[in-house]
Amino acid sequence: MMEIKVKQPRKNKGRMLIIFIVLLTISGFCGSRFVNLQYLPVDANNKTPIDVFIPAASSARQVAAILEEHQLIRSQSAFLSYCRKEKLDVQLKPGHYSFNRSLSLAQIAHSIAEGRVVKIKVTVPEGYTVKEIGAMLMEKGVCTEESWQEAIKADYPYEFLQDVPASSKYRLEGFLFPDTYYIEENTSSREIISMMLENFVNLWNQEFAAQAKAENMNVYDTVILASLIEEEAMHDDERGTISGVIKNRLRDGMYLQLCPTVLYCFDQKKTKLNNADLEVNSPYNTYRNPGLPPGPISSPGRASIAAALNPEKHPYYFYVSKGDGSHYFSRTYEEHLRAMSRYIK
Repeated sequence: MMEIKVKQPRKNKGRMLIIFIVLLTISGFCGSRFVNLQYLPVDANNKTPIDVFIPAASSARQVAAILEEHQLIRSQSAFLSYCRKEKLDVQLKPGHYSFNRSLSLAQIAHSIAEGRVVKIKVTVPEGYTVKEIGAMLMEKGVCTEESWQEAIKADYPYEFLQDVPASSKYRLEGFLFPDTYYIEENTSSREIISMMLENFVNLWNQEFAAQAKAENMNVYDTVILASLIEEEAMHDDERGTISGVIKNRLRDGMYLQLCPTVLYCFDQKKTKLNNADLEVNSPYNTYRNPGLPPGPISSPGRASIAAALNPEKHPYYFYVSKGDGSHYFSRTYEEHLRAMSRYIK
C-alpha cells in the first residue's frame, strides 16, 4: 500500500502571521502618527492673533467648522474626536476668542471649553473719581454714558454705602477700588461696579477692618480721609506725614483748607484755583466748611488707606508744595508764610 504524506504548511502559516502582525503594527503606528499630526499646530511659528466669534448655542460640529475656516485646526473630524474623548463636546462656550496658528488643537479646545474669551484690560489709577473712571471705560468701549449713569445710581448690597449722606456728590465715590481689571465683552456697567466694590470690600476686610475698629474709625470716614491723602501726596514717604497734618488740624478744630476739595466742587476739570474759587458754595469746600467733606473726593489706593489709619505723630499743621512733588512742612502759620514765599512764585 502506498503511503501518502500530506504536507503541513506550518512554516508558511507562521510567516504569514508574522507578516500580518508587522503590517498591523505598521498600520497602527501610521494611523496613530496620522492622528497625532492632526492635533499639531497648523503653523508652529505663526503667532499672528486671529479673532474667532463663536455664536451662542453652537454645536461642537459648528465650532469645528469655524476653527477650520480660520485655518486654526487641521481637521474638523480630529477636533470632534478629541472633544468627544475628553468630554469637551458639550462644554464648548460661545464668545469672542483670540487664537493663533501656533496653538495645538488641544490648547484651542480646552480654551473654548473653559471660556477663555477675550478680555479688555482696564487699569484704574489711584485718585480717579467716579466721573473719570466712567470716562475711561467709555473711551475703551466698555460701557456707554447712559449705562454708566444708571449703574452709579443703582443700589448695591454693601453696608458701608448706607452711611453715605444725601449731600455727597456720588454715592460710590471712593469705593471703586483702583486696580487692574480684566473685563469680558458685554459685561454690564453694574457688573463692573460690583467687581470694583467687591475688590474694595475684600481689601478692607483683610487688611484694614480690624485696625479701623480698634481706632474707632468707620469705613466711610477712613475712605474720606484716605482720598484727601491720595490727592495731596505725590511721594509715598509723605502720606503718613500729610495724614498727621490733617489729623492735627481736625483735632484742634482748624479748617482743613485743602485745594483738592475745592477742585472737586467743579464739574469741569480745573488745574488752578483763584480767590473766587475758594469761596464756592459747596459742602466739599474745606475753606468754608469745618471738618471732613461729606464724602470721598476720589478713589484712594491701599497706601493712602493705610496712611489714613496710621497718621504720623508730629507738630506740623501746614505744608506747601516745593514744586517737585514733595512738600515743606511747617509748625506755625508764620513759618508756613515764609515757606510759601520761598516755594510759590
